Amino acid sequence: QVQLVESGGGLVQPGGSLRLSCAASGSIFRINRMGWYRQAPGKQRELVASIIRGGRTNYGDSVKGRFTISRDNAENTVYLQMNSLKPEDTAVYYCNWWVGYSNDEYWGQGTQVTVSS
Repeated sequence: QVQLVESGGGLVQPGGSLRLSCAASGSIFRINRMGWYRQAPGKQRELVASIIRGGRTNYGDSVKGRFTISRDNAENTVYLQMNSLKPEDTAVYYCNWWVGYSNDEYWGQGTQVTVSS
């Protein structure tokens, strides 16, 4: 079993920056993919960014050039650096990991990001 805990959310003005963290604990073996998703009120959950075992990254079109996903394998942590934030980035952000040979999927509890003046 893997537990994921996000942190770093909060209120920020448009144009500002935030850095989200997602730390894992538990039985961690073979991390295949780490990702960040977000869900705004009344909208479907969408992929923000992901990084796979080999290091290749993928970003949602709306965040390309502004957000950066990175990882610290030794600390079992994935980060999301968010720059040039816009009000439309307001959402609950969730981390998502695929672990093990069966690609068991785990979600964090979510952290609120609010971009507002």
